Formats: sequence, structure tokens, C-alpha cells
Amino acid sequence: MNPTLPTIARKLGEIGQDFYTRGWVLGTSGNFSAVLSRNPLRLAMTASSVSKGAIRPTDVLTVDADGAPVGKKTGRPSAETLLHVAVARTRGAGAVLHTHSVWSTMLSELHGAEGGLILAGFEMLKGREGVRTHEHQERLPIFDNDQDMRRLSGRVEEMLKASPDVHGFLLRGHGLYTWGDDLAQARRHVEIFEFLLEVAGRMHARGGS
Repeated sequence: MNPTLPTIARKLGEIGQDFYTRGWVLGTSGNFSAVLSRNPLRLAMTASSVSKGAIRPTDVLTVDADGAPVGKKTGRPSAETLLHVAVARTRGAGAVLHTHSVWSTMLSELHGAEGGLILAGFEMLKGREGVRTHEHQERLPIFDNDQDMRRLSGRVEEMLKASPDVHGFLLRGHGLYTWGDDLAQARRHVEIFEFLLEVAGRMHARGGS
């Protein structure tokens, strides 16, 4: 049975409070989504300009495969809705979470010219779905930020089709996108990535990379 919009809104509120407390979605940054149905594709999506530390039921909207709101017209979906649609459609993800932490922002700039960041050798990598050993190499592609969301979502979709082993990506000077089969798995993936990004950032600051 697919989750209902009120159930998802409550869970997104809990996640938002947690991530806000950790400093991952300060101000009105970040955006979250979860799949309501596959055919037709419908996502529950956080509204634009909403503090993720205080998400109300009315701050979560239903959007279609074009990112347009369905039904309730109060509020407007996040400007980055099409990125969530691209991940849900291409990866079959049940939930997509986007954070704006200090470490993801810094490292996306430090490694932006390389087009990606490699995380390898860390035990915490095993927290990623399907990863069984710390010897795993996780590559986070980095995309230049772009206000043209159709163009950017198209580039992301091409990358996801070409790189089925990728678990997330960074927008340069912006933040992290990751996903999961459901909100619980996506939340775990955010926690794993944010831990690893902080480790990588602190190692760089100490001259370790």
C-alpha cells in the first residue's frame, strides 16, 4: 500500500527537524520528496521557501511527473522538484532528500573542477545500500549549479542512466542529493554521506588529502 500524503508530511517534518538541528538544512535550504504513486508518477514534495525545521502538513504538496502541483494550490513546489522527479523516475527511488551542509558545500567547490569526489576505505561506506565492504569506492558526481532546472535535471538523468552504481551527487556550491527505496533508507544514506563528507573535509583541512 502506498503511503498517504499526511503520513509522508509527518515523516518529512520529523526528518526536517532532525536535519535542521544537525545544521544540514538551515534557513529555508534543502528539499525533500517521497513517491505517492508510480503510475501516474506522483511525489509528495516540500514547498518552496519553507523552513525544514518546521514543516507543517500544508507545506507538503503533491506534484506530477512534470513537477507541477496537483490538487491543492496553496504554496508552490521547490524550484528543484524536477531533480527529484529525475531520480525517482530513473532510479526507481521511493524518496529523495537534499541537504545544504557546510561540508557538502565546501567539498563540492574543492572538487568541482574534477567533476566528482571519491570516498574510499571508510567503514561507514557499508551503511550504503548494497555496499558490503569498507574497500568500496563511492564516487559522488559534482554538477555545476544551474538555474535552468530542466537542463540540469536532464544532465542528472543522463548520469544516473550511465552510472547505475551511484548513490548520490553534489551540486557545486550547493549541496548533496541522495535517495533510497523509502524515507528511512534515504535518511540513512544522508547520514552516511554527511558523516563521510565531514571526515573528508576535516582530513583536507589537516592536509590529509
